[in-house]
Amino acid sequence: MKRILVTGGAGFVGSHLCEKLLAEGNEVVSLDNYFTGSKQNIKHLLDNHNFEAIRHDITMPVYIEVDEIYNLACPASPVHYQYNGIKTIKTSVMGAINTLGLAKRTKSKVLQASTSEIYGDPTVHPQPEEYWGNVNTLGPRACYDEGKRCAETLFMNYHVQNKVRIKIARIFNTYGPRMNSNDGRVVSNFIVQALKGEDITIFGDGTHTRSFQYIDDLIDGLIKLMATPDNFTGPVNLGNPIEVSVGDLARKIIKMTGSKSKLVYLPLPADDPKQRKPDISLAKKVLDWQPVVDLETGLEKTIAYFKSVV
Repeated sequence: MKRILVTGGAGFVGSHLCEKLLAEGNEVVSLDNYFTGSKQNIKHLLDNHNFEAIRHDITMPVYIEVDEIYNLACPASPVHYQYNGIKTIKTSVMGAINTLGLAKRTKSKVLQASTSEIYGDPTVHPQPEEYWGNVNTLGPRACYDEGKRCAETLFMNYHVQNKVRIKIARIFNTYGPRMNSNDGRVVSNFIVQALKGEDITIFGDGTHTRSFQYIDDLIDGLIKLMATPDNFTGPVNLGNPIEVSVGDLARKIIKMTGSKSKLVYLPLPADDPKQRKPDISLAKKVLDWQPVVDLETGLEKTIAYFKSVV
């Protein structure tokens, strides 16, 4: 049994990770300030005597004894991370410093949840880990993109300078139950609008693409990455290499929900990437990992969840 800290443990990804780590027989501590996380996401875990939930903001130091740390704390959708850009970048940068300081003191292994957003609006397709990205440092998305890029730098410096055992995961679009219904992401947006019979709003002409991975696949990848030998730090892309246009996704959701919603097209926001597709060769080779849940199956489960909460 390991004692594992999950920052952002009450969030969409964090709550699923806590669940899986508990199922594997570990002691799990969720740390969350509940800005985008929700107690509802972890309510079913509270009776487990191996689970502990702490309300705490990771921009402040945390003192706790642990064996492993998953640093997931940070708003991850544009609606939330642009709400307070300064707070977002502080969460990424100070959160990295505080979790790395904790890992250094406790000699624990620490995983940073980085993002495909560090590639910006990519000029290379698909995106391999060696690609440095195309990011506007002054744009509306920069508080998130640059915060995560800086966090990766901090992780690598703590590893080189202080011998902290690190892992860096670059997470691509992920969806599934417990997503926030108001997070502005396409999957949750489209499902909620379809279930309510509202117009489905597509930003751009619907031809721009995304790669969608189901939450269970991501959790599997994160745990496999944490289990790799200490000499492998990453970064490693975790995402689904099957590209789907946003327009096709909307039409699929309308069909699956039996909705009468119409498609409405709005201007594409500034710096919104036109294409996103991970090169997952490294994950296949080192982690023996690739997504196994197809879009149809994942959407069925996600639609069922939103039917229960909308």
